[in-house]
Amino acid sequence: MFRCARRIACYLPNDGEIDPRPLMQRIWRMRKFCFLPVLSRLFHDRLWFAPATSRSIFWPNRFGIPEPVTDPHQWLRAQELDLILVPLVGFDPQGNRLGMGGGFYDRSLEFLQGRSRWLHPRLLGLAHDFQRLEAVTPSPWDVPLQGIATERALYLAP
Repeated sequence: MFRCARRIACYLPNDGEIDPRPLMQRIWRMRKFCFLPVLSRLFHDRLWFAPATSRSIFWPNRFGIPEPVTDPHQWLRAQELDLILVPLVGFDPQGNRLGMGGGFYDRSLEFLQGRSRWLHPRLLGLAHDFQRLEAVTPSPWDVPLQGIATERALYLAP
């Protein structure tokens, strides 16, 4: 997933989420393009993804989470990305996740629910291994992940 991806969305850690900033450094060293989520009130609280570099300036959104200050014309929709690294609170080996409850990722990725083959973007959760659960009962609007990477293992969904 990571090796072939050119446009990769990360996130800045909040509330104990696993920290993807070392991965962001690797993305930049590999000359790939890194994006971070930004909230858009104009589009029903869906996430857009703003380009981020090591020199980006950040401003807190309405939840206090830093977002890159960029021209909205540079923002991408999820459909335009190759890989999205998704934060989570809990997960199961089937690719189901528990988020923070805002539904931002699910609303932003709902276009994937009708696809029989996922081509873009690939969805990979980042978590601590202790966040693994035996089973998560998904809601109808939940979008499953294709895998979850922890400090101990890579869980690929069937």
